[in-house]
Amino acid sequence: MSSPFARPKKTDGPRASFGRLLSYLFENKPAMVVIIVLSILGAGASLAQPLLVNQVVTAVQHGNTLSMLVWALVALVLVSGVLNGVQHFLLQRAGEGVVLSTRRKLIARILNLPISEFDTRRTGDLVSRVGSDTTLLRAVLTQGLIESIGGALTFIGAVIAMAIIDPLLLGITVVIVLIAIVVVGGLSRRIRIASKKAQEKVGDLTAAVERGIGAVRTIRAAGATEREVAEVDSHATEAYQRGLDIAKMSAFVVPVASIVMQVAFIAVLGVGGAQVAAGTITIATLITFILLLFMMIMPLGQAMGAVVAVAQALGALGRIEEILHLPTEAQDDAAVRTAAAIETDDAITFEHVSFRYRGTADASGPDGAAASVPADRTGGAAGVDETADPEQTVLHDVTFRVPRGSRVALVGPSGAGKSTTLALIERFYDPTDGVIRLGGVDVRGLDRDELRAQIGYVEQDAPVLAGTIHANLLLGSPDATEDDCVRVLEAVNLGEVLHRDPRGLDAQVGEDGVMLSGGERQRLAIARALLAAPPILLLDESTSSLDGVNEQKMRLAIDAVAEDRTLLVIAHRLSTVVDSDVIVVLEHGRVVGVGTHSELVESTPLYRDLAKHQLLV
Repeated sequence: MSSPFARPKKTDGPRASFGRLLSYLFENKPAMVVIIVLSILGAGASLAQPLLVNQVVTAVQHGNTLSMLVWALVALVLVSGVLNGVQHFLLQRAGEGVVLSTRRKLIARILNLPISEFDTRRTGDLVSRVGSDTTLLRAVLTQGLIESIGGALTFIGAVIAMAIIDPLLLGITVVIVLIAIVVVGGLSRRIRIASKKAQEKVGDLTAAVERGIGAVRTIRAAGATEREVAEVDSHATEAYQRGLDIAKMSAFVVPVASIVMQVAFIAVLGVGGAQVAAGTITIATLITFILLLFMMIMPLGQAMGAVVAVAQALGALGRIEEILHLPTEAQDDAAVRTAAAIETDDAITFEHVSFRYRGTADASGPDGAAASVPADRTGGAAGVDETADPEQTVLHDVTFRVPRGSRVALVGPSGAGKSTTLALIERFYDPTDGVIRLGGVDVRGLDRDELRAQIGYVEQDAPVLAGTIHANLLLGSPDATEDDCVRVLEAVNLGEVLHRDPRGLDAQVGEDGVMLSGGERQRLAIARALLAAPPILLLDESTSSLDGVNEQKMRLAIDAVAEDRTLLVIAHRLSTVVDSDVIVVLEHGRVVGVGTHSELVESTPLYRDLAKHQLLV
């Protein structure tokens, strides 16, 4: 049995490279140039200090005055400290800017992805990419990558000075450093791979938490709280284990700089001390060389810290780039071929429309049912393993007309394809075969915003967004006045909600509208669609959560706004659609009857059975 948290299979996506990482970090080029210049100035100030120390020690040995040299050394130390402080602030600010910019790109891309992408991707995993993955990009800047540029100059300058002072001592130091570099280089790739796995586990954990919170009432009612806690805890443990893997590898990298420093210092002190004793070099020269040794090793430590940060960031960047390389709805339209427009009086026309999903066991939902993934235009399933479950055809050669200004109902048993029909009109998906026309124009040839502006769509489980009643109403009609909002609420018999809270339109509805009843949430969703006053209304089970009294009032409200508009309504209760101009009967994705209520009772056995069960014949 597959886990309810099973992740859909997906391709590796674009490979994150160091060059791509730099393109993110250098988005604000002027700021980065300033930071690099400060880093170079800081490197120069640092390198000058050992040279002044050499002169101070020499002056002491010869009994010369020290005042000017000491003040110059103090000035260099102060300048170096100020430069480091300013650079640190600018790096932190640049890091936050990188995170903000990347999050903006991700948010814009995610909210513009084709609906089919959300069929196979979990909300929590997408949230994790916006949150924790982007945060790792900041660490690259704040943990030494850019500072390593100045550090590299310090390193080079120190090496040159050390070579001039004593090539033998430098040779000993270089051998020790090269061993450290080989060790760190071998671990960096493993850290990168482990980091990507760790971020994926964090995505799993976020998705598990999001799932548990979203269904908390169902979980409590089912007495499944402890099992759910255990399930989420298992994901937290896996994320911990992956983080521990990184920590183990980092534990080898972080001490390397310290070990190199100590070994090099001991070696230089031993050999150099022997040279001083032999009179080969002076004590001032040895002190200067040791200071330069520290100047050389410190950037090396920065570089090793940067290696760990870069390896982790590249793992996260791969997950970010995977989303940013997905085509948006608008980009997806580039491959669409549309049919020629025709003259017609119909608002909506289905012409031999077929549509299929592809299921995948790896994308199974909480109830164990395979998630549905829409097929792409080449016959494959976007983002889905071709070896997954066989394709699921939902609609077969569906043809019907919705005359302009008419009321047409779609009826049939559950799973007949009714909701999919409305989703195709909204272009959440495109048909596998056939053409859907809006006013004679293939919907695939219309701009999606233009198309959706003409249609008011109320889903079967229309979501109410956390916030106020007013904000929910303005979602599709941002310019509507408060009077317009009150009027449409009264029209759907929701006026009492305004009176039971002193804040009126500014009353909070809670997460997912929890402070409203099921019927009130549905009426608020309908009011939201009616407020936009579109020429076409698509209502999917719009009265399913209403009692008899409110259903009748809702029907009267819909009758009032339906004048001069086209309605396409899905209903299980035939009593709500018996007076429709046309009723289309669907069964197993096929049209099995079209006509009025009385005509279908005579001609279509399925409709007649439905009417008998609901006492309408």
